[in-house]
Amino acid sequence: MGEAFYSHARLYDLMFPGGGPAADFYRAGADRQGGRVLELGCGTGHKLIPIASDGHPCVGLDFSSEMLAEAQRKADARGVAVELMQGDMRAFDLGRTFDFVFIAANSLLHLHEAEDLVSCFRSVRRHLAPGARFVFDVFNPSVRMLAEADGVRRTRESLSFWDPDRGNVRVDVAESYDAPAQVTRGTWHLSTDSEPDFVVAPLEIRSIFPQELPLLLSLGGLRLVERFGDWSGRPLAVESPLQLCICESA
Repeated sequence: MGEAFYSHARLYDLMFPGGGPAADFYRAGADRQGGRVLELGCGTGHKLIPIASDGHPCVGLDFSSEMLAEAQRKADARGVAVELMQGDMRAFDLGRTFDFVFIAANSLLHLHEAEDLVSCFRSVRRHLAPGARFVFDVFNPSVRMLAEADGVRRTRESLSFWDPDRGNVRVDVAESYDAPAQVTRGTWHLSTDSEPDFVVAPLEIRSIFPQELPLLLSLGGLRLVERFGDWSGRPLAVESPLQLCICESA
């Protein structure tokens, strides 16, 4: 589940500051749907806190206590009420239903086994109110990019960030692709000039190919209503960066 990677919540927020079209998409979706909102894998609240600030009753579930603590700190700082709880998206029972459930930012891909994905979808289905929507985004696998995951450590310039405590932080990643498991196994290195590799954390992400996704949803009691290839709502195509899925109870 990537516990070591997500134990550095403050650094995570500096590396991935949030906002942008993804946050706008989920915020607009919650507004259209109305009612109660549940985010699975809510992390530090990048998307859930703005939704809660719009007046929606919001619940966030995450596996990492460190990420939840940072989300609570941010919600308190903004004066926003959000119910946060630690749990596993593979199997959860919150004793209530929701009108809008979402999983953002590839968080679903921490579930590597088909059985775990189906279990998650079944748990989601039990928490959907009549007429509710379940929305999530995962990347659209590129065979070319997967083939380039050769285990060589490379700097990710786009992810480098400024830490007020440490200065400029460089992010290096070494990844290899396990084709039978459909899992990219990576090691992330965070370094400064004076403190090399002050964080070294594994991160393993599954690929879900477009043809298998509707079947997995079906086994979980869900139906794919729409699937887009980017945040502007273009149809899924060969070069689409992501699969943005709108689902309902089957």
